[in-house]
Amino acid sequence: MMKRYMAVAALAAFPMVAQAETPNVTPGEWEFVSVTSVSGDMQIPDQTETERQCITQEELEGADFGFIEEEEGCELLNQDMSADGLSYSMVCRAEGGEATIDGEMRFMGEQIEGTVDILTQSPMGELTMNTAIEGERIGDCE
Repeated sequence: MMKRYMAVAALAAFPMVAQAETPNVTPGEWEFVSVTSVSGDMQIPDQTETERQCITQEELEGADFGFIEEEEGCELLNQDMSADGLSYSMVCRAEGGEATIDGEMRFMGEQIEGTVDILTQSPMGELTMNTAIEGERIGDCE
């Protein structure tokens, strides 16, 4: 179950949110680096993931562009999206546990930064995961 919530944190990037304003994100090839640290009853080393993604102008203007991916068993509690950023809260429930997720992203043209904080409660104990996300436009899409 913990791996599932870590995947949700790592996937705090893309589709789902309808919005009125186009995000302050320059189209092109982007590289996202996320560093997740875990604290709680189980000791787990920090995990770093790097992902590249092409973001097009059409995606930015589309109603489906966003930085939240809602998984089965998860409920989006609130969200606030503007040209300069996104904040949201969601809860995920699975057999034997629950996770509360709070995220925030800041859009700065050719850079994106944000955090995703996850608190899980299960029979194995409480676990807190904090993910720092940094994105940078690295060029045009191939």
